[in-house]
Amino acid sequence: MALDTKTPHDPAWLELMYNNRALVPEHVNYFARWAKESAQVRADHPCVADLAYGKGARETLDIFPTTQLPPGSGKGAPVLVFIHGGYWRALDKSDHSFIAPAFNREGVCVVVVNYSLCPGTPEAPVGIPQIMRQMEKAIAWIWQNIGRYGGDPHRITVAGHSAGGQLAAMLLTSVWPLIGNLPDGAVRSALSISGVHDLDPLMHTPFLQETLKLTEQQVLQYSPARLQAPGQGMLYCAVGGDESPEFIRQARLVQDAWGSHAVPRCQVQEGLNHFSIVDALARPGHDVHHMALILLRA
Repeated sequence: MALDTKTPHDPAWLELMYNNRALVPEHVNYFARWAKESAQVRADHPCVADLAYGKGARETLDIFPTTQLPPGSGKGAPVLVFIHGGYWRALDKSDHSFIAPAFNREGVCVVVVNYSLCPGTPEAPVGIPQIMRQMEKAIAWIWQNIGRYGGDPHRITVAGHSAGGQLAAMLLTSVWPLIGNLPDGAVRSALSISGVHDLDPLMHTPFLQETLKLTEQQVLQYSPARLQAPGQGMLYCAVGGDESPEFIRQARLVQDAWGSHAVPRCQVQEGLNHFSIVDALARPGHDVHHMALILLRA
């Protein structure tokens, strides 16, 4: 299906649509609570923190193993890899440890990954292409090492929020045999939560383009909705009903582009905003949490 490119390029309108912190003035309360709860999780739960998947300062990840595997199951736990949001330019894995316990109790090994933030430095600039390479490097490391922590490398699901949703969807399109000699389908499924699936509007949004410095070529290469559907793997999408119309459009865009065979579920979660939907992922019984469990258990 052809991509809907009718989004206006009016800077003021785009700022209104994509400035989530302005849309949710209480975002500072979410960030403070996430950081506090995450620090408590790392203190109270088994956690192997700050493992290096590469040589860069932010090329690290935290692993939260599970002890809830059925006795004698003979195989490792499914693995949930979480990629944080922040428009590729903010936040940190340490803010998102709070996601792990609910999945650990379900027998899931959780990995929360970090990446370099845009724009980097003049000596080492960072853009979405560099971050994408880091995420592929992280998945390769997880594939090769997660067995030591009770995880099954053949059952990796990636969940990402906002910018992380774009990265999660993109990882379904990676050519894994050329990346660390991994098998096709190294990422078996992905959940994009309030994901950005077409980067073109961001290139015309002043407060984002100032940092991201997107090019037209990057828009074509790193917008999941502008790429062919992956040959294997499944993507679910979730977006808050209280988010801007653009974020709801972004969620539906990738389902329209890839088809319902590749994106069988795209749900608008009523009553949730761009930040409360992350809480929903960590809340047993909520639809967003359940969507992740379905993918992990498939």
